[in-house]
Amino acid sequence: MSAGGVWVFKNGTMELDHEAGAATKKALVYVPANETMRSLEMLERRLGSLGWERYYEDLAIVQLHKRDGSIDLISVPRDFSRLRSTHMYDIVVKNRDHFRVVDVPTTTTSTS
Repeated sequence: MSAGGVWVFKNGTMELDHEAGAATKKALVYVPANETMRSLEMLERRLGSLGWERYYEDLAIVQLHKRDGSIDLISVPRDFSRLRSTHMYDIVVKNRDHFRVVDVPTTTTSTS
């Protein structure tokens, strides 16, 4: 049985904070333009300028490879909302100096 969240200490006891786990949301940023990737089309445009092109696609994923014949592949979900940090870090490793993964601050609203 697992629950999402982060264990925190409050008033001398340890509690599971379900909202704290949401604070670790990530975003992929194209560094030269300081542009956050918000769609598959945006990502493909930036990767295309770095020599990547579509290699394979189906209903669930899109794979890209380098035009120069390297053996590297990047696989990303066709539904960009399913892009996870593992996909992002794969892109960063294969395109150092061009992409980075950043934490997205969550906005909290307080009621008084």
